[in-house]
Amino acid sequence: MSSLIVVREYARLTTAPLPRNTLDEAQVSPSAFAWLCELMAGFRRSGAQLMQLEGRQCLRLDSYVGVLESPCGQVIEILPKHHDEGDCETSSRRLLCKLIASALDLSPREAQEAGLQLFDTPLSEWVMREFLRALEQLVKRGLRFDYQRIEEEQRYLRGQLDVVRQMRQPPGRDHYFQIRHDVFLPDRPENRLLQSALALVCKATQDPDNWRLAHELAGMLHELPASRNTEADFRQWRDDRLMAHYQAVKPWCELILYRHMPQAVAGDYRGISLLFPMEKLFEDYVARHVRSRLLPGARLTTQASSDALCTHLGKKMFQLQPDLLIEQGSMRWVLDTKWKRLDSSDRDGKYGLSQADFYQLFAYGQRYLDGKGELALIYPAYRKFARPLHPFDFGGGLRLHVVPFDLERDELLLPVGCGFPLLAKSVATDLEPIH
Repeated sequence: MSSLIVVREYARLTTAPLPRNTLDEAQVSPSAFAWLCELMAGFRRSGAQLMQLEGRQCLRLDSYVGVLESPCGQVIEILPKHHDEGDCETSSRRLLCKLIASALDLSPREAQEAGLQLFDTPLSEWVMREFLRALEQLVKRGLRFDYQRIEEEQRYLRGQLDVVRQMRQPPGRDHYFQIRHDVFLPDRPENRLLQSALALVCKATQDPDNWRLAHELAGMLHELPASRNTEADFRQWRDDRLMAHYQAVKPWCELILYRHMPQAVAGDYRGISLLFPMEKLFEDYVARHVRSRLLPGARLTTQASSDALCTHLGKKMFQLQPDLLIEQGSMRWVLDTKWKRLDSSDRDGKYGLSQADFYQLFAYGQRYLDGKGELALIYPAYRKFARPLHPFDFGGGLRLHVVPFDLERDELLLPVGCGFPLLAKSVATDLEPIH
């Protein structure tokens, strides 16, 4: 059985023999299956749904993407279910890496330098490669040292004499000096975290190039101590001007040490396992695009929370939080993102739209737009959903647009005349034909 299994969202994982592994169904080892069941229980206790158990031999994944490495060494890479089966693996891995780079707030130049065109390795190897490249550039520019206060007993004077401790010495030890002095050392929180992440990469990487570079850097940095308290050291990570050249390596270090993850694997075993909720990645990517395309004077708020569904005894209840709220002067527009495939030809099946989502958007429109204005539901574009649907009329001047977002071209395809304050590049020229 292969140690690397590539599947996509909502795939089935089973211990039963299969003719061949596909992106929607794959066989895993019994030990990996048992570990996944334990992992699923841990996620469920924290309120997250990682996967569902179907019988005694089958698990169905949810909408988390990334990579899982079991203690037995089996690696399961989970890709977005966005492209068709033909070239899904390559295209989906490219898409996932782009979304992660955006979530890490990398600039386009940094993302290009990070090698986003290389997708012949699993996601975990890509993350480790980018960490090693950023760390290599940091080492070339030089590590930051810091002064450490040392208090010790010596036979000679150095620095300052601690008069109080010296006077309290017992008789017969007058020839020892209680001193304190500063030493210029690389022992600082940022360097300790980098050493811990590098040690993990050295153990986990299977890629020859990554292994070579990791061990070269480990030889250069062997004097650095490892972090004893990851959380505390991250809190002390400085972001001032003198530490500006550390900023490129920080997000990769956070990924590897499980701190910056939207949802990271927790537990006693920690291989290079990274999981992201696909809905959150999509929402974050769309928000960044919309913010970059706003017209002058317009302002974007993500996860706005100024209104609630109702009030009770003078207090707001059931808070309403649209993903995106655009304001320009006294005008408002509400947009919400959904990571789901629609079929614009399936009119009888309501295109795959959810009635609950429409109730949600109607409530947003009543509270944030006073029952009159423009709303938008944003879904990923693909072959069966390439143009906006005709608007849905709630009555009273409240309209809902269901529009695609093209992740390949980075375009939000809004219909002409919808009134959203976005630059022309984000506007489509026509609507989906009526069938």
